[in-house]
Amino acid sequence: MRIVDRSVYVGPSLYARFPVIRLELDLGPLEAWPTGRLGQAFVDALAAALPGLSEHGCSYRQPGGFFRRMREDDGTWLGHVLEHVAIELQNMAGEEVTFGKTRAAGAPGVYTVVYEYAQRDEGIAAGELGLRLLCSLLPKDIRPPESVPPDWSWQEARDEFIRFAQRRALGPSTSALVRAAERNGIPWLRLNDQSLVQLGHGKYQQRIQATVTSRTSHIAVELASDKEETNKILATLGLPVPKQELVQSERQAVRAAQRIGFPVVTKPYNGNHGRGISIRLTTDEEVSQGFTVAREHSRSVIVETFLEGDDHRLLVVNGELVAATRRTPGHVVGDGRHTIVQLIEIVNQDPRRGVGHEKVLTRLELDAQAQKMLDRAGLGADSIPASGQVVYLRSTANLSTGGTATDVTDVIHPDNREMAERAVRAIGLDVGGVDFLSKDITESYRTIGGGICEVNAAPGFRMHVAPSEGKGRDVAAPVVNMLFPPGVSARVPIAAITGTNGKTTTARMLAHLTKMAGYTPGLTTTDGVYIDGQRTVQGDMTGPMSARMVLADPQIDIAILETARGGLLRAGMGVREVNVGGVLNVQSDHLGLKGIDTLEQLAELKRIVVEVATDCAVLNADDPLVLKMSGYTEAKNICYVTLNPQHALVREHIRAGGRACALEAGVNGQMITLYDRGGHIPLLWTHLIPATLEGRATHNVQNAMFAAAMAFSLGLKLDAIRQGLRTFDSTFFQAPGRMNVFNEHPFKVLFDYGHNAHAVGMMADLARRLDVTGRRIVVLAGPGDRRDEDLVAIAKAVAGRFDHYICRRDDGLRDRAPDEVPRIQAQALRAAGVPDGAISIIPDEQEAIEAALRMGEPGDLLLIFADALVRSWKQITKFKTSGAPAANSASQPAAARAPSPPPSPAAGASVDGHGDLGAPIAPEAVPPFSLEGLIRDERGIRMAPESDD
Repeated sequence: MRIVDRSVYVGPSLYARFPVIRLELDLGPLEAWPTGRLGQAFVDALAAALPGLSEHGCSYRQPGGFFRRMREDDGTWLGHVLEHVAIELQNMAGEEVTFGKTRAAGAPGVYTVVYEYAQRDEGIAAGELGLRLLCSLLPKDIRPPESVPPDWSWQEARDEFIRFAQRRALGPSTSALVRAAERNGIPWLRLNDQSLVQLGHGKYQQRIQATVTSRTSHIAVELASDKEETNKILATLGLPVPKQELVQSERQAVRAAQRIGFPVVTKPYNGNHGRGISIRLTTDEEVSQGFTVAREHSRSVIVETFLEGDDHRLLVVNGELVAATRRTPGHVVGDGRHTIVQLIEIVNQDPRRGVGHEKVLTRLELDAQAQKMLDRAGLGADSIPASGQVVYLRSTANLSTGGTATDVTDVIHPDNREMAERAVRAIGLDVGGVDFLSKDITESYRTIGGGICEVNAAPGFRMHVAPSEGKGRDVAAPVVNMLFPPGVSARVPIAAITGTNGKTTTARMLAHLTKMAGYTPGLTTTDGVYIDGQRTVQGDMTGPMSARMVLADPQIDIAILETARGGLLRAGMGVREVNVGGVLNVQSDHLGLKGIDTLEQLAELKRIVVEVATDCAVLNADDPLVLKMSGYTEAKNICYVTLNPQHALVREHIRAGGRACALEAGVNGQMITLYDRGGHIPLLWTHLIPATLEGRATHNVQNAMFAAAMAFSLGLKLDAIRQGLRTFDSTFFQAPGRMNVFNEHPFKVLFDYGHNAHAVGMMADLARRLDVTGRRIVVLAGPGDRRDEDLVAIAKAVAGRFDHYICRRDDGLRDRAPDEVPRIQAQALRAAGVPDGAISIIPDEQEAIEAALRMGEPGDLLLIFADALVRSWKQITKFKTSGAPAANSASQPAAARAPSPPPSPAAGASVDGHGDLGAPIAPEAVPPFSLEGLIRDERGIRMAPESDD
């Protein structure tokens, strides 16, 4: 039994809409050993190791259901058991996770095990420890060899796992704040392995680290850490504080105690969590010892008056007291029968006590500090205290050392409440904790005395959220409300775009439109992350990491996320939800990789983008697989995009008041038109969009329609959408590798990154529609990791449309022979009727492009499909020719130009003079298109090759 593959999904995936871990588990011979055959001894041993499994309902939806499933009939297989064990281990570590599912993965004995996790490392470790636990419980004759070390102990491994998890998990205070943010609908991102968390997105973000917030004053934190200065400030304001002196030596400590008057307290100058504090010191010797203990934590030590009374923590948020707790040091109560060691064991049996911050209370420990307390009381570990005798094991009441907490918020005297609020305001903290000693918190300090020991920055919330006794307080909500008052935004609009082809261009278009609308966009694409148009990170950035990178940037106020198949398969989406999700198309590409073998499976994967959309799902109504996705979204609106104004479903959708973007024919050509709530909005003629090459590049017409529909669904103004489309072109600067045109040679070059049959076919169609007086030449390739049939389909997409074909390969062979890809494609071209004389095999990309450029003559059109975009574009632009410049097509004889007709509306398309879906009108022909004059200066561009995702 072994784990053969593992994936960690940070967000929505094929398996869940929240973070999960997927294990591919091979049971091997244990496939023949379900729990029914393993017998009752195995089930009992598992129940003893993990008692919490008794609460798992499994398919029966009630406690005990999982054990029932293990016992009845043949039982269940160990993959299913591992799922529950991994969940329960995280529960033991204090995480609230419940989801899991296990399915056969096809091959005999191989299972897909999926379970929820709270934080990555802990979730992975839970799966590994769970596997080892199950192996340890198996009979030795069927136990996988070397699966359990000889000296392995379950109890030690369990406790170490809990400590490991707690070192990586969010602390109690941070967790409380995160949960409060979630209840308010505020998104959050964890920024490091500690407790640094971002609440909100982009420019609306606020950060927290434990209970220190973005608004916490650095000066206030420094003051709170300076206990001497804090004491002086509070005393100046007339607040009750003990007498205090700062000392650097043992001798000074003794003299200070004598001046102040016994009993006294010694504590570190800048300590926390009660470390190094000694209380009720009554002799010079005790002061000397207290100084030594405090000196272990700080170079300077404070000696102050010992105040009688109970220790209280008063929590103040945004100037108001929100909780008050009485704290009692860790202790045991004698019964006249048990030793102190036994009493500690009895107390630790309380299910509320655990390791560290695992549970509400922390287990008591008989350590060196406890031994000192026993020595001071004249007791030992084996002493038997009298019945009712309280034996303290700590001098301070911190919960982290086994103390208990009792909520007293409802009974605190108003004077004490006001005192705490004044103290925190005096230090300047937005969130502060006041340590107040009082014999009776219900009485005013003015009457019975008492005093402030400390004012703490970053006060812990654990004692208030889950006190040992009394009512728990939601102290995190006031902090979140302070950071995000009612009416203040926490989210930026998010749009996610996926599809086989066109998603990069559409994402760039949409980002450009948002820029025209006055936003500061964050954009992820296959060549990098862009913040306000500037690339900040280079590389394929279409996965969850890049999405979080954009949302963490404090500059952006809108996010455009190109979302690729690879990222979805490897790690899911980087956000739980998006405002607008768009799917352009589902075409044959990447099939046969990572378990995606059919178009239907690919569509299910890409469907995630619209499943998590909240406001609008923008779908290609002309693609049947995309159209079916409308049944899987819970978005408030569905916007269909179609090139066919007669699309029956879209017409019905529009009549019902639905949203759509249709391409309609009119007297001036084709009009991109929006429909919404019965309204008809003519947006822009396609020939006015530079990226469409006067409307002839139909794939970019569709991309522009998607960008417009998504921008409209994001709430952008129509004028900004129109201006954005008018100013977005197909230059290498704005859309590298996306239908770039170079017009400064005697021939014309069309440059594209197309790498599947659908994309290559669209570019071949465009090349046929363009006005060309000479030959058409194509440089063709296909990624090496595609199936042979995919490479053949790419070749067939161009067969018969060009005068000469140059077959090459990418730099990355991807486990193929150096000339394997070009030979496969050359053979496919021959099979499609292309003569041998029209085919050249030049495997190297640079050599193939060089050959095409040298082959070019005046009037020719070269369509070059490239992989290394920057290198290839530079090679084209720097190529030196000896021929004369190409003549302007407008000066050539009309007969020579032989223009191809413009694309027509789909069959049966009908529009009236206003562009809605009415009576038929014959559109005027669009003037012949020329590539002249479309190139912009591209100097200084540095772009990374895009991935094939």
